[in-house]
Amino acid sequence: MRVYVPATVAMLRTLNSDGELAAISNTAFALTPALRESYATGGDEELEYAAMLDAAKASLRLLGTEAAADPEVLMRRAVVSADVDDVLLRSDLDYAVVKLAGPVPLAAIAAIHLDTAEAETAVRAAAAVIDEADLGDPDAEFVLGDAEDHELAWYAPQELPFVLELL
Repeated sequence: MRVYVPATVAMLRTLNSDGELAAISNTAFALTPALRESYATGGDEELEYAAMLDAAKASLRLLGTEAAADPEVLMRRAVVSADVDDVLLRSDLDYAVVKLAGPVPLAAIAAIHLDTAEAETAVRAAAAVIDEADLGDPDAEFVLGDAEDHELAWYAPQELPFVLELL
């Protein structure tokens, strides 16, 4: 199953050095039966994109935690796409949520999605108000929308060392 693991630049650095990615609480997102049922229309590609956007939103929460500890942290959403076999569907948490059995090895990674430098200001602002946006605050939703307007860049797994070097 293709899964989308929310990450941060720090997690990508660990992936690069250790050869595996440990998802926080083993949580990832995927095109699950519950996600498919929640949409009236849409093909697999559109629904997988929706799962990836859920992972990108979860990345904002990870960035918020990192920024609380280090205000100078690089504020770029990251999502790692991987093909894994051992997942547990957790639609009780949200339609696209899955739990991974353990760390994802580099060999299972299909792509890395990462914000560009142009998104950093919007991502920092969104990470600060993500909870308020989830609670329906219209101003926070607007700020979140600004970050979500930035498309994540796509990188092949073998490009990871070079991408990190350029950050």
